[in-house]
Amino acid sequence: MAEPLSHYITPPFGSGKTAEAAATALQYTFFHWGLHPWAIYTVVGLSLAYFQFRKNLPALISSAFYPLLGHRIYGPLGKTIDILAVFATVFGIATSLGLGTLQIAGGMKSMFGLANTTSVQLVIIAVLTAMYMISAATGLTRGIKLLSNLNIMLAFLLMGLLIALGPTAHIFKALISSVGSYLNNILSMSLRLEPFREDTWIAGWTLFYWAWWIAWAPFVGTFIARISRGRTIREFIIGVLVVPALGTFLWFSAFGGSALYLAHNQGRIALAEQAVQDVTSALFEFLQYFPFSPVLVTLSVVLIITFFVTSADSATFVLGMFTTGGNLNPDNRIKCTWGIIQAATAVVLLLSDSLTTLQTVSIAAAFPFSVIMVAMCAALVRGLKTDAAVALARAFGSKRSDDYAKHSDSAV
Repeated sequence: MAEPLSHYITPPFGSGKTAEAAATALQYTFFHWGLHPWAIYTVVGLSLAYFQFRKNLPALISSAFYPLLGHRIYGPLGKTIDILAVFATVFGIATSLGLGTLQIAGGMKSMFGLANTTSVQLVIIAVLTAMYMISAATGLTRGIKLLSNLNIMLAFLLMGLLIALGPTAHIFKALISSVGSYLNNILSMSLRLEPFREDTWIAGWTLFYWAWWIAWAPFVGTFIARISRGRTIREFIIGVLVVPALGTFLWFSAFGGSALYLAHNQGRIALAEQAVQDVTSALFEFLQYFPFSPVLVTLSVVLIITFFVTSADSATFVLGMFTTGGNLNPDNRIKCTWGIIQAATAVVLLLSDSLTTLQTVSIAAAFPFSVIMVAMCAALVRGLKTDAAVALARAFGSKRSDDYAKHSDSAV
């Protein structure tokens, strides 16, 4: 709810605090969190899943480049790609763990009046670390799956309560209107750079988000690939691109739409200004405007905890895969080691007050990985074309194609 309010105060164009600014705010929030990030994860996840499960290659980012690099994926070039993926994952999760700690501390202050001090933050990190290490150690089909399912159920419960207790009609009006505006303007928004005037808004929001999603792509793509064995490409794209985007639209309409209703329709401008000043406490201040606010705040804190624990345990699992040659079930000692490294990094950042610096470094890592993503697209297309040609030739009984297929399979 903080991002739509920020766009309402300072829109990408036009004047702030107007009806047009409110509509634009939700439209651009959909743009930042809709199809684009999930498309990035789809590209990486589909490439990795295809070469892991169709070609029996290791669960590593470098495996997606076999059609382009051949056996060189096992050499220095392939290792460089995998190392970059490890650094991007560590930076992204450590930064998010630190930011999540600040938000949980804000929730504790709202619930119990605890001061948001360094000591409280360190205790929160310790508890979160214990939770995600236990979850990761119990395996993919037990701890991680159970916690992820709990996370989703809590999210739907909180969203359902907000829709029921909040401005229900306004939420669905905002959803339909914003989806229409988003789809109608998606091309122009995607290519908008304002070359004839200085525009820091685009750099601070849109370009920042694109880099952030790309920095997270190695981890998220690898994890999605890991849990997608047996899916068709069509099922994969629907499940990774379409369904999450639709869920995101509903989520932001419930929270962002309600927040904009309070700020614009009911004149609660102070809420919007406060959200811009302190994002970590914005959600809890927002929930005070609804009935049963203590219940909503408590549920929100629990949900934030499960959100960050499920992210961290998944990342710990993926880092274990990256550093054990693509082992789909890495040893618990490896996962615990990476869990401790992530927590220690987050602690150092909180103590040195340099979360923003690491966030910048993580985004900087997105540039080389964006080039890697383009190459992954080319490699995937080449691999699919080869499979299609072999399948077609086999259907017509071509001996030459059978010989090629045997040679190709043995090479892989």
